[in-house]
Amino acid sequence: MTRPSADRVPAVLRRAQSAFRGRPRLPVRVTLPRPLRGRGTRIGVIVALLGPGLIAANAGNDAGGIATYSQVGAKYGYSLLWVMVLITFSLALVQMLAARMGVVTGKGLAELIRENYGIRWSAFATLAVLIANFGICISDFVGVGAALGLAGIPVQVSVPIAAAVIWLIIVRGSYRSAERVFIWLTLPFFAYPIAAILAHPDWGQVARSLPPHLQSNSAYILLLVALAGTTITPYMQLYLQSATVERGAREEDLRNEERQAVAGAIFADVIAAFIIIATGATLYRHGIHSIDSAAQAAKALEPFAGRYAEALFGIGLLGASLLACAILPIATSYVVSESLGFEKGLGRSPGEAPVFVGLISAMIVVATIVAVIPGIPVISLLVGVQVVNGLLLPINLFFIWRLSRNRRLMGEHRNKGWLDGLAAVTVAVTSTLSLVLVAVTVLGL
Repeated sequence: MTRPSADRVPAVLRRAQSAFRGRPRLPVRVTLPRPLRGRGTRIGVIVALLGPGLIAANAGNDAGGIATYSQVGAKYGYSLLWVMVLITFSLALVQMLAARMGVVTGKGLAELIRENYGIRWSAFATLAVLIANFGICISDFVGVGAALGLAGIPVQVSVPIAAAVIWLIIVRGSYRSAERVFIWLTLPFFAYPIAAILAHPDWGQVARSLPPHLQSNSAYILLLVALAGTTITPYMQLYLQSATVERGAREEDLRNEERQAVAGAIFADVIAAFIIIATGATLYRHGIHSIDSAAQAAKALEPFAGRYAEALFGIGLLGASLLACAILPIATSYVVSESLGFEKGLGRSPGEAPVFVGLISAMIVVATIVAVIPGIPVISLLVGVQVVNGLLLPINLFFIWRLSRNRRLMGEHRNKGWLDGLAAVTVAVTSTLSLVLVAVTVLGL
């Protein structure tokens, strides 16, 4: 076995080695861990093997995303399921490139933008992320209140308690403990496939909806664009790359991190498809074509699929909202800290990373206060956030594409060949759809 070079041995260890050099050696008792046994332990090992890819992709299925998927199913049934197939390829590719850059460079996306394109682009991206993520964070705390409101719990009670628990997990825990909690929060998403099965869809018709086809009316095109905008959101890539760096992934972990990113994207979009199927099999079939929120969709399911379907939809909404409420402040703090060069990291104390911890705390506190205000205009808030996100996404995707193909940064792992061409097409198409959505939203169509 080769001895590590002196420059790779931490200073503390070198001092310890010199202090004990020449002293008589004492017998050391080594206690080996017991073999892993039991079903619960095996599940724990599986959870430990999952990571930022699953968390980031599922965080995108937040309250606003679920509302969009529900509206698609209610208005057009299964007709737009083919879009989810295409979006899945795009999301998987983008997430994979973000994970790869995190592993190879050891830096977050915002930090790479600042170092390679200057402080102006970094500042613009930071400001846009701050505005967009703050608005989405408020809407997701509203989603927590709406989900628990289905069980009769007042918003003024549920939201502050949820906020306090999220803050303790993020600020008082370590990265590993927080990551495990986030992964467990993906389990409620399995409620949506069960709700879809309870809705008794026509699976043959579902299969016939998968080949690409278009309708000419403007509402159909708008929802098609909205699907792309709500499925691929900027904070997903920002969180994924920074979290991959923080968990200490190395080049030998590259393939595993890429597989996690792709698997997370597939899982998240399959869940989204089941939401469309559940609402298409019930609301669309019975002529209910307008849904304003995920909670309204849950209530509307009960007459057609039973109270268990409503409960399952609510459980999924709660898990999705809690996960997004945790990830959004973290992603925002990563971006601000990386752009301005401040210390960052989950598990850091306020003294070690004051900006990182302070911004997380401020976002949670302010979002909680706003979310419990009666009559908060959530829909108007989401519309404004959608515009900011729509402007930010093309910039994010462009930088991901350019940086991932940079030979100096990525070396032998740079994006090239047909994969680089596919990435360029993905960036162009997704960015175009996002800008179309911005234009339609601003014009009020």
